[in-house]
This record gives sequence, structure tokens and C-alpha cells, in this order.
Amino acid sequence: MRRYQARVYGLALSYVRNAEEARDVAQEIFVRIYRKLDSFDDQENFLPWLLRVGRNVCIDHLRRAKARGADVNTPIEEDSDWPDRGLSPESEAAAGESRKLIRAALARLSETSREMIILKEIQGLKLEEIASLLALPLGTVKSRSNRARTELARVVLALDPAAGTTYGA
Repeated sequence: MRRYQARVYGLALSYVRNAEEARDVAQEIFVRIYRKLDSFDDQENFLPWLLRVGRNVCIDHLRRAKARGADVNTPIEEDSDWPDRGLSPESEAAAGESRKLIRAALARLSETSREMIILKEIQGLKLEEIASLLALPLGTVKSRSNRARTELARVVLALDPAAGTTYGA
């Protein structure tokens, strides 16, 4: 659990976009993982399996929230639990602004694009793992990933035109 808690929390936060709810969902993910561990036997593919279970828990949570009438399209909240990376105050401030911009851009992406960015860029999964996770052909995942990155770049530039010079776009 300790090994994957930050990753699971990050996944949950990316889907539910609320720090407190993400903690609850992460806990629910670990409970579901614990209950299903006896059905898992491929140690090499544990991470994709864990993320598949986590994704399903997040989607279930969002469906329940939507049924209750909750707004599931809110931007990701700022979380005070960011680790101290030993950066200078100026660098930390710049990194914080970048995180804020990316969070705002992610909130404006389509669900498909947001999920691709979360799985590939944030969770660091390989395209083959994403294809397996989403039960899609590899070519479909490649094209969705490319479109998602393009959409993210467009949204970032729309939110902050100066980001094009900052990030080399």
C-alpha cells in the first residue's frame, strides 16, 4: 500500500478533482484491491491491474455522484499535501503556477482526452498498458493520446498565451 498510495491518490484526484473525496476514493480503491488480490496472479502486470481497478472505482464514484446531482466537472482543487522537493521559493512558485495551469486545462478537456493524459502523462503508463486497461486497439490509443496532447496544448495556450513561450510551443 505504501508503495502505491501516492499514485492511487493522484489517480483518484485526477478523476474526482476534490482532495477530500480523492482520499476517500483512494481508500476505497485499496479496499477493492485487497478484496480482489486472490484473483490476481501476474506480478509483472500489477500496476496496470491496480490502475484498472482504481479507474473503475473512480468511474463508479463519479456515476454515483452524478446520480445524486453533484457537479462532477469542477476544476481540481489545490492540494496542500504536495511534497517538498527542496526547490527555491521562486522555483516552487513557478512550479505551483504551472500545476495550477495544467489543472485548469485538464478540467476543460473532454473526458476521453483527460483520461488519456491522466493515464499516459501523469500515471506514466505505456500505450500498450493503456490499450489493455481500456480494452481498445493500440492504434486507437495512439491516436487518442496524440489528440489529447494536442487538445491539452490548445487549452493551455487559450488559458495562458504566454505559456507558448515558456514551454516551447
